[in-house]
Parts: sequence; structure tokens; C-alpha cells
Amino acid sequence: MSKVEDFLTKEEEEQIVEAIRVAETNTSGEIRVHIEKSTSKVHYDRALEVFHDLRMDETKLQNGVLFYFAVEDKNFVICGDKGINDLVANDFWDCTKDIMANHFKSGNFKQGIVDGILNAGQQLKKYFPSTEDDTNELSNEISKG
Repeated sequence: MSKVEDFLTKEEEEQIVEAIRVAETNTSGEIRVHIEKSTSKVHYDRALEVFHDLRMDETKLQNGVLFYFAVEDKNFVICGDKGINDLVANDFWDCTKDIMANHFKSGNFKQGIVDGILNAGQQLKKYFPSTEDDTNELSNEISKG
């Protein structure tokens, strides 16, 4: 896979955006997906950079979550904002990563991302349940770099 555009079909992207919408109905947390070809930086550092570039650190409850993918590097990172990290154990995202990695091993990237997002929504619900006045603070669209 040489291009970010080849990673997912338009239909698969739409299914991922829908998974974000569904996951966010359970939580006030904000979920984003970013896909890029590769990075020369440490993947976690690049994910944090994208997190800030997307202004995910500006949510009211500091409860944004980024799913970052470097396609050619075959690497992904899940990073949460301070509000989440202050409340959860260090291994909080491990079960979500495991769910996703199992799908990725069999080449099923879309389903891995969808299941990861839905799992994240369920996990976030415990700490950041949805409220009546909850607003969607961040776009659900996939960003690409």
C-alpha cells in the first residue's frame, strides 16, 4: 500500500465515521482518526503532534482520543488527553489495541478500526458518560496527512 488513499475505500471511511458517531452517543469523549503514509518521528510523538494540530487538547473535559495510523510503517497509536489519562490506569488502551491488532493481522483494517472505536466509546462511557447538554466538539471526519 503506497498511498494513504488506498488504505481504506470511501465506503469503509464512511463506516468508520459512523462508528465514531455511534461511540460518541455513549460518552462525552471525542474520538478522531488520523491516517498518514509514514513518519520519520517516533510514532507516539507524531500522534501527540497530530493530536495538538487537530486541537483535540481543547475539549472542555480534556477527553479527546486519537487513533493515529502510519500506513506504510504498519504502526498505530491510541492517545488520550489529560482528562482521560488522569483517571485511568496506564494500560487502559491495551484491550482496544489488542482488538484492533487481531483484525489487522488478518488484513481487516476497517473492522479493526471500527471495533477499536466502538470499544473506546464503551470504555470512555465509564468515566465520561454522555450528558443531555453534550455537544460534538470535534469533527468525526477522518483526517489525513
